[in-house]
Amino acid sequence: MISVSNLELRAGARLLMEGVSFRIDRGDKIGLVGRNGAGKTTMTRVLAGEALPAGGTVTRSGEIGYLPQDPRTPDMDQLARDRILSARNLDAVVNDLRQAQEDMASEKTSVRNKAMARYDRIEAAFLSGGGYAAEAEAAAISSNLALPERILNQPLKTLSGGQRRRVELARILFSGAETMLLDEPTNHLDADSITWLRDFLKNHQGGLIVISHDVELLEATVNKVFQLDANRATIDIYNMGWKRYQLQRETDERARKRERANAEKKAQVLMDQANRMRAKASKAVAAQNMAKRAERLLGGLDAVRATDRVAALRFPEPSPCGKTPMTAEGLSKAYGSLEIFTDVDLAIDRGSKVVILGLNGAGKTTLLRMLAGVDTPDTGRVIAGHGLKVGYYAQEHETLDTERSVLENMKSSAPDMQDAEVRGILGSFLFSGDDVDKPAGVLSGGEKTRLALATIVASSANVLLLDEPTNNLDPASRAEILGALKNYSGAVVMVSHDEGAVDALDPERVVMLPDGVEDLWNQDYLELVTLA
Repeated sequence: MISVSNLELRAGARLLMEGVSFRIDRGDKIGLVGRNGAGKTTMTRVLAGEALPAGGTVTRSGEIGYLPQDPRTPDMDQLARDRILSARNLDAVVNDLRQAQEDMASEKTSVRNKAMARYDRIEAAFLSGGGYAAEAEAAAISSNLALPERILNQPLKTLSGGQRRRVELARILFSGAETMLLDEPTNHLDADSITWLRDFLKNHQGGLIVISHDVELLEATVNKVFQLDANRATIDIYNMGWKRYQLQRETDERARKRERANAEKKAQVLMDQANRMRAKASKAVAAQNMAKRAERLLGGLDAVRATDRVAALRFPEPSPCGKTPMTAEGLSKAYGSLEIFTDVDLAIDRGSKVVILGLNGAGKTTLLRMLAGVDTPDTGRVIAGHGLKVGYYAQEHETLDTERSVLENMKSSAPDMQDAEVRGILGSFLFSGDDVDKPAGVLSGGEKTRLALATIVASSANVLLLDEPTNNLDPASRAEILGALKNYSGAVVMVSHDEGAVDALDPERVVMLPDGVEDLWNQDYLELVTLA
């Protein structure tokens, strides 16, 4: 399926891994884990054939289905249904078949005759691709991923980022690919869809590599774990399920520490003896040999896992502002005849905390984009109060210029900030040295999240608009985000499927979409967060 030999990966000048070899065979379900920036996304892109390794070879056989963190679709005018069916080349066939059926009912004899002449050929192609059973399968997958008929019949350009990502996931699951490479597949899924996806992946008969921070998904699906260790530039392979891996990893690390401590103790004794012997010329050679032996003792050991650095995620001290820095009046949005929401009013007072809830497709992201001034409402307006400074975090990272470097993105967000201060903020978000010169487009999802948050810190915003801010973050970085939310004194309007993030925000109010109903927050709403 996929065979990797002597793989070397780099991010710019930084070595991610070298000398790595492994196979992915039928039935292998691999959890790919490691801290943000360790190389998980880079490796899946190389395995999928979308990027080249710095060294080594990757051999592929059979169809591969790849879901990146930020999927890009080539034709945004394509219907969502056709995008999914295109995985088996059924989209054009289905459209041709329906057109032929319409033409066969035409009042014009010439049109009917031409349609009847081509119908058998089109139907044969349709049936060879799975026919009506394949259509039903695609519909079932779509339904389980919260993609109802009204969404499937829309062009991709009218869908939210989360909806488009679910369309891409449905496309890959429908494709029948022998090997699937899924990068954070549970992003933008509600609780029911996640439960269904776990069962689907558990029953998948081919190969699978999944990157996920959803522990329950990993527990339910994987039978192997690949642990990327950026400090040692290698992969530790565990031929076991998730729970056993967690126990074994800690056992291995304790053994590695004990072995290194014993070796360091012996090496120190040898070095002390060598230093004493160097004072006598007659024993200089023996002292040199003893020192080399001490070096060999340490050189043959695996490195102990270095303590992972964690981004110091702290939101900015908000700039002074008036009592109500932002007000929205009568906002509405529709795509053609599809009404998203109507007549939404919202007043954001200084320091207030608001969470927006609603089912997928209810317009949560659209509302945040309007508040941020990215999208224009069909009706209504957003009024900026005295001193308003907005910090907008977009779940698709569209606030970043992917062609520009990390440092250039930061300077665009804070043009008046001194270079040393900008670099200091980037350093606290784990961007230092050559990392600041990397184009934003090559960053992993977690790194893009850190950079987008760093630009907000530099902005001294007093109203934060946060759209799924914990997506793509490893547990340690997520914990930092939650701490930052607890301590931020400015106003926050947040969309999130993460109960922990909403709990950390401790909101005062909730806005329910699509109706725009506003209510005081209570813990009963917390149960709706993962479902919304």
